Amino acid sequence: MSARTTPWPLVALFTAGYLAPYLLPTTVGRLESGLPLSATQAGAVGSALLLSSAVAGFLLASRVYRIGPRTLARTGLLLAVLGYGGAALTTHVPAVIAGAVVGGFGSGTLTAVAATGFAAQRDPHRVTTLGLLGVSALAGAVYLTVPHLGPGHAQPLAAMALTALAVWPVTGRLSPRTTPALPRTATATATGGSRLPHLRSGLLLAAAMPCWSAVQNSLWGVSGRIGLTQAHLSEVTVGGVFAVALGAGLLGVVGAGALGPRLGRALPIGLGTVLIAGCVALSASATDLASFATGEIAWNVLYPVVLSYVIGLAASLDPRGRWAVLVGSASSLGTATGPVIGSLLSARAGFPAMGTILAVGLLAVAVPLTAVALRRRTTTVATRPALTDETAVRLDVAA
Repeated sequence: MSARTTPWPLVALFTAGYLAPYLLPTTVGRLESGLPLSATQAGAVGSALLLSSAVAGFLLASRVYRIGPRTLARTGLLLAVLGYGGAALTTHVPAVIAGAVVGGFGSGTLTAVAATGFAAQRDPHRVTTLGLLGVSALAGAVYLTVPHLGPGHAQPLAAMALTALAVWPVTGRLSPRTTPALPRTATATATGGSRLPHLRSGLLLAAAMPCWSAVQNSLWGVSGRIGLTQAHLSEVTVGGVFAVALGAGLLGVVGAGALGPRLGRALPIGLGTVLIAGCVALSASATDLASFATGEIAWNVLYPVVLSYVIGLAASLDPRGRWAVLVGSASSLGTATGPVIGSLLSARAGFPAMGTILAVGLLAVAVPLTAVALRRRTTTVATRPALTDETAVRLDVAA
């Protein structure tokens, strides 16, 4: 897809593909309440969905233009409609699980197409921001609406299926070509080349990011249950908190973009991760609306800020962006394991203890992340703006 192609089809695909992780708390919570599943089993279904999405990203990241963006996007939408829609229409647990996995692969396919298209735009950062705005607004609307639609597991799954169905018409504006019209830097990234530079730093970052991502999604996957069962809030109130938190996350994205490289990378990554650890502990121990809302909203503001600097750090390790792609893929694995980790810890130790364990884990992960950032603090990236934007899109979508 060329730089002159309108970005709206890509934004729509990103929104449809990235909606699943945004709706994770209500999906897991309703799987538990609407089906004969324990909290741990419901979390495992959420993890299976996200793992399927991550696998799609691994398999398709370099194959979008071999297959053709239009064909691949329509395949992903079809899988999402059939998978999520089928899971919403049945109460047979194995069928629900199968549908979630199929739908998750469709979501991952859509994000792969969107990421590849974002990288070919003149201003990938602006298109990414539009995608984040779209999915955050839609997820917020779902959180405000679902509690009024009655009990059961179907509503969030149906929302994902209907979103995919609504996006189908825009695929006609995607390129049917199987030959990429990408910038030279994007082509180099996709095709690889010389030996990976900064091997030690890259491996350290790739090893730390699954843990960092898993902590975020361990909390996110059980946040709905924390609000309902420990803070004793209604589903309407919890949905409202999530909607506000998602809106606050957009402020974090805008703030990170405005701040830019003024503080370097080590301080935002290190201090930001420490602050996120505090938010995780506060949210997990919340017993009323004030503490629950404070923890969730502050966490959603800080998370995209730290992530944006990690993106830049990964991009700085390799002119061809290979470390950014590898780190993003590793992060997606952490995202997939988060729900089951959160469910297991909360079931065996309780929510406050889970929060403490996750917070300590984040503090430990902050050390290698900051060490890599300090090692790279003298790196000049001013000569590689297109690469930074391109790989930022790829990592942000994967994470």
